[in-house]
Amino acid sequence: MTTLPSDQPADPSRRSFFGLAAIGVAALQLGGIEGAARATVAATPAGFPPLRQIDAGPLSIGYVDMGPADGAPVLLFHGWPYDIHAFVEVAPLLAKAGHRVIIPYLRGSGSTVFRSADTVRNAQQAALALDAIALMDALRIPKALLAGFDWGARTADIVAALWPERCAGLVSVSGYLIGSQHANATPLPPKAELAWWYQFYFATERGKLGYEQNRHDFNKLIWQLASPQWHFDDATYERTARSFANPDHVAIVIHNYRWRLGLAEGEAKYDAYEQKLATAPAIVVPTITMEGDANGAPHPEPAAYRARFTGRYEHRLIRGGIGHNLPQEAPAAFAEAVLALAHPA
Repeated sequence: MTTLPSDQPADPSRRSFFGLAAIGVAALQLGGIEGAARATVAATPAGFPPLRQIDAGPLSIGYVDMGPADGAPVLLFHGWPYDIHAFVEVAPLLAKAGHRVIIPYLRGSGSTVFRSADTVRNAQQAALALDAIALMDALRIPKALLAGFDWGARTADIVAALWPERCAGLVSVSGYLIGSQHANATPLPPKAELAWWYQFYFATERGKLGYEQNRHDFNKLIWQLASPQWHFDDATYERTARSFANPDHVAIVIHNYRWRLGLAEGEAKYDAYEQKLATAPAIVVPTITMEGDANGAPHPEPAAYRARFTGRYEHRLIRGGIGHNLPQEAPAAFAEAVLALAHPA
């Protein structure tokens, strides 16, 4: 069944935050990780319980777990350059509705670190999706509703496409984001190429060094460009910027964008998954795709990906100057989409 697209305004109240002050800054010394001197700085803001940590695949994953333990699980995935705070208002809304809400830091962000110093710092799309599967396995969650934006939307898309039995439903900002190195080799029109300026910057050693030295200001610029009408304050940005201090943050970001352009190798163990993803597999699970009306980041038009969703489907355009970080800019609209899938009429 296909429902008609809907344009939804975002109430300005949806942009408010559950308090800008963090409840302390804890340095988490993570046991069982090679290089015991490593520590990552994480903050627990009002509205979030304390962070948890769990071994899952090659990672020790830092995550928020809130709501009733026996509630239907919802996993929320952030993108770059963002973190779990993108869902600081979404999560309580879902927990109040009876859901168990799990929000992990992606590899290279916050308190999520590699368990071995010898593990390749790989950020190809299949690796991030398998992180999600490993987390679900570690938490003994056989099936969950998945939602995300940016890298997180791509991760959720891949899980829904390759492991539909693990996905109860999908909310994906900017729709179908599964790609391939082959597809990315095709040049885009000049205006579209210009929007990917940072991808080409990261392809150079100058760009890698520049991001290492200037990641704080660089990522703040990305926020401003991607959400030109979102007037976030310094405290909101700084709360997320702490997660960029992760020891593998730069390596993960650089590899992600270089891999997309075929400038960095992936790992052979992911080849079979990437081959499947290169065919642009259909997503059969119930899905709501979303877009903000002021998204300043590169993103596909809904018509371009409509055919990739073959199950129950709806697209929602969220109005009111909503940019790329839709969950944080319009949390009530994002939470409502999740609940619409979890509790269909």
